Amino acid sequence: MRAAINPVISSTKRTAPARRTYRHGDLRRALLDAGIALAREGGPQAIVLREATRRAGVVPNAAYRHFASHQALFEAVRAEAIARLARAIEAQIHSTHRRRDPRQRARAAFRGVGLGYVGFARAEPGLFRTAFTARAFGLTEFAPEDMAPRGVGGLDPFQLLGSTLDDLVATGLLAPKQREGAEFMAWSAVHGLALLMLDGPLRGQDDAACRKYTERLVTMVEQGLLAADAGA
Repeated sequence: MRAAINPVISSTKRTAPARRTYRHGDLRRALLDAGIALAREGGPQAIVLREATRRAGVVPNAAYRHFASHQALFEAVRAEAIARLARAIEAQIHSTHRRRDPRQRARAAFRGVGLGYVGFARAEPGLFRTAFTARAFGLTEFAPEDMAPRGVGGLDPFQLLGSTLDDLVATGLLAPKQREGAEFMAWSAVHGLALLMLDGPLRGQDDAACRKYTERLVTMVEQGLLAADAGA
């Protein structure tokens, strides 16, 4: 006859709830993901190290092995926001590669930077605001283990814009003397429109209206740049 199971002994053999643990490097990624989620929800001011540790399921002191301060976490999140913006722009540029004519492709790629830029601002306002908080891209030091503030091709958003302008020059659409400083003219236009849509009088416009305004602005910048070249 099978012996009865001792309920006391049986209870001691119950498996305890698994503790949430991280392999080497996983906690840093978990904290960074939590910081990114906070930025998406509330912008740069929402990135709080203590809240990131709470979401990652660890005590606050555990975070300091990976992020020495709130600023360190913030810079890592900001690097990711810039990289995502770059990838959104790259996607628009890559969609133009099927065009066979080099001039048409160059113009479409230049337009794609503006479309991708404003599109990202509307789709990810929290990350967009985080990307442009405090300092320009090249003035921040990013830890090697963080994702670099660049897209898949190794360029940040400003460099992607510059690359499309260089292509306009290479295809003869833009004279070299008109190339100098053109990034700032184009960038200020699309950045201004993005802010008007996020925080200004264009806030609340539907997708169709915002797309129309973006297309018109990009056309104005493109035509203005090339017309200035033609009249020079």
